[in-house]
Amino acid sequence: MNTLYATALAELGAVFARLDDAAVNTAIEMIAKAKTTVVFGGGRERLQIMGFAMRLYHMGVPVAVEGDMTTPPVGKGDLFIVTCGPGEISTALALMGVAKAAGASILFITAQPVSRSAALADFVLTLPAQTMADDQGPKKSSVLPMGSLFEGALFVLFEVMILKLIARLAVTPEAMRARHTNLE
Repeated sequence: MNTLYATALAELGAVFARLDDAAVNTAIEMIAKAKTTVVFGGGRERLQIMGFAMRLYHMGVPVAVEGDMTTPPVGKGDLFIVTCGPGEISTALALMGVAKAAGASILFITAQPVSRSAALADFVLTLPAQTMADDQGPKKSSVLPMGSLFEGALFVLFEVMILKLIARLAVTPEAMRARHTNLE
């Protein structure tokens, strides 16, 4: 295998070797118990969390992506999931404030668990991967550029979370396939 592939895969493996699986299980319970889940991520993180929302939908979990015209208001009993690897961006901070004021619970997924955004969250799931907050100088730890290690780790994290939710909610493959679009 080419050295760059092997290095990138080893870096992803190192992220998951440091991940607290009990924290992932807490996040799973938050999703399982929510009336409605709304997700938000900026930039390339948005692409990852939109894929997660799609799989939640396939499972029958009431879900929306913040910014879509069909996103419902959030309130008590709802869950707002925010991913922000570097710990804070102004849009996430503002949206978290709105969700908190409305009574929704907040699950915050980040590599930087000490921030104003983390302080607003009901639960912080730390995904220990390099982001744009630490991709330069002596803090740089990944061969991948900028926040790519975090974004790639998000994909794997979300897929494993779906597997855990399938078991937790007893969702069958047939039920998931029945919810897949036929407009392709």
